[in-house]
Parts: sequence; structure tokens; C-alpha cells
Amino acid sequence: MPDHAFADHELAALYDGLNPRESSGDYAFYFPMIMAADAVLDVGCGTGSLLHWARESGHTGRLVGLDPAEGMLAQARRRDDVEWVLGDLSTAAWDGEFDFAVMTGHAFQVLLTDDELRTAFSAVRRALKPGGRFGFDTRNPAARAWERWTPAHVWETGDVRSWNDAGPFENGYVHFKTTFESPNWDAPRYSESTLRFLDVPSLRGFIEEAGLEVEQQYGYWDRTPVTGDSPEIITIVRRPLT
Repeated sequence: MPDHAFADHELAALYDGLNPRESSGDYAFYFPMIMAADAVLDVGCGTGSLLHWARESGHTGRLVGLDPAEGMLAQARRRDDVEWVLGDLSTAAWDGEFDFAVMTGHAFQVLLTDDELRTAFSAVRRALKPGGRFGFDTRNPAARAWERWTPAHVWETGDVRSWNDAGPFENGYVHFKTTFESPNWDAPRYSESTLRFLDVPSLRGFIEEAGLEVEQQYGYWDRTPVTGDSPEIITIVRRPLT
């Protein structure tokens, strides 16, 4: 089930303001690959801002956004020249249709169980054309990003303030609560999330089990290699030609 922050229409409408396109390097990193592909699948597309940007920038091919959250897709559907699909990779039935698939914003980390990971990689492999690629990112657990998810780090958009409060790292998982507060509301609003953190060897195991090949892997958006304390594990995998 999607987090409340994504399913609720009013909170979803705040997402782009709290997470502007330029606030992370992921969009700029993946954008050339999207523009070079004839058919693109954005998994966990959220508000659709990445595919909006692609269309605004002249992409004339097929663009498909997949997301399980009604609130986020309501924002995405502000453009009707992109295919928007309610669901997730467990319900996907595409077969050899996409040159490139992408999963931005660490959305990969909401795949919490081994079975969910296997289902996701299998569905992506099936959806890609032979030779097609899939780009996704996950936070490197060694960088311990959750230690900075505290009420001291506040995001603001308009009159709404938001912050996270993370629990401990336990067996590869972190649970955290997000608070949204506005003087125009009677009370704060909350959303709770759990994310899974995988290291490089564990990640590679799931990739290879799905019959995909690691093409490139980076530790940050500037394409530096993955090291022990890199903040990111950015991975591009390819479906083999045969």
C-alpha cells in the first residue's frame, strides 16, 4: 500500500514543491538516456515530473508512467500526452515494449522483501526489449543517510513545513515518520514509511538471478565509482540480446 504522503491528494500536491527537480542529481543523470530511447517506462513515476520534462523537451516517442498511488497520479495526469498506469511491477504485463526503464528518487527501496525484489526485476526484464536498459538508485547503507533524517532538517513549500524522524537501522531496514505542518491546518499530518537498504553484493545477486547484466554502477550522480562510503548505488542493468 502506498505511503499516505503519496496516496493523499493534498499531500501529493506538495511533493514537487518539497522535492524540486534540481534538488537531486537523479533527473539530470537519467534524462539523456530517456531522451535517447524511443519507448520509456518510469516505474514509481510519482507526480510524473520526469516524463513531463521529457515531453516538454521534445520527446516524441512512447512515455509510460507507473505508480500505485492515486494522489501522485492525479498530479501526473495534468498532462494527457503520457500514458499513466495505476499499479506496480507486481501487476505489470508489458512484454518487450521498452528501450529504457527507470526508477528514480530511491523508489527502489520500497521493495521490502526478497520476493518483491525478484518480482520487480523479473517484470522489468520482461518489459524491456532485448538490449534494453533499466536505471535505478538506492542509498548505500554504509553512508547511513537515515542519521540525518531528523526534525532538525526541515523542508518548506508555501506555508507547509515537513520533516522526517527516523528510527534505527535494523536488519537492513529503516522506518521513519514524516510530519507535515501548516498554520492553515487544524493539526499536523503524518505519513510513515519503511525502506530497505541493500549493499552492492546483495543487489548484484538479485540482478543476476533475474537474468539481467550490470552495465554500469556509480557511487554518485557525477559518475564516480562506488566506494565503501559512497552515498549512492546507482545501477544501470541491461537485458541481454538473447
